[in-house]
Amino acid sequence: MTITLLITDDHPIVRDGLRGIFTADQGFEVLGEASSGDEAVALAEKLRPDVVLMDLRMPGSGGVAAIAKLARLGNPARVLVLTTYDTDTDVVPAIEAGATGYLLKDSPREELFRAVRATARGEAVLSPAVADLILGRMRAPAPEPLSRRELEILTLISRGSSNKEAAKQLFISEATVKTHLVHAYAKLGVKDRAAAVATAFEQGLLGG
Repeated sequence: MTITLLITDDHPIVRDGLRGIFTADQGFEVLGEASSGDEAVALAEKLRPDVVLMDLRMPGSGGVAAIAKLARLGNPARVLVLTTYDTDTDVVPAIEAGATGYLLKDSPREELFRAVRATARGEAVLSPAVADLILGRMRAPAPEPLSRRELEILTLISRGSSNKEAAKQLFISEATVKTHLVHAYAKLGVKDRAAAVATAFEQGLLGG
């Protein structure tokens, strides 16, 4: 069975290289090439490939937006992300958008072939580095919730109170306020008051 492909990358030399790799093997057929997410969606709808090789960071509409749009359209093509990026901010959105696999561009040719075949079958494919990243996230302990006192202090801070003013209103020492804030920063993953307040609002921990 021949697997049909759509190659998406904003660098012509990368597209040329990938086309050369796949056309040299009788098990694959390259139906087309796209240089942006929008073009990839349009061609995937027209050509109906088995697999879309998708870069992530491209001018205009990027790969994640294209993956999500293909899913919304109900396009049957499986998407294999092929990129140089292996950070949380790249991997997780792509997988959540509907990518079947995630591979790095430095993968050997045979690994790329195996990944495309597995993707065409609907099997999840992750490069070792990406798999380690996701496993690490799964194994990481859940963030500890803010205590009632920490929330009280952040609420006062969000309303413009200084540490000294917050201490006075809560009948505690200013040093205690600072200690609670340090704990809150650690739990929220931030480094200062402004970021703590903003993050707490984003997470719905503070009132509007």
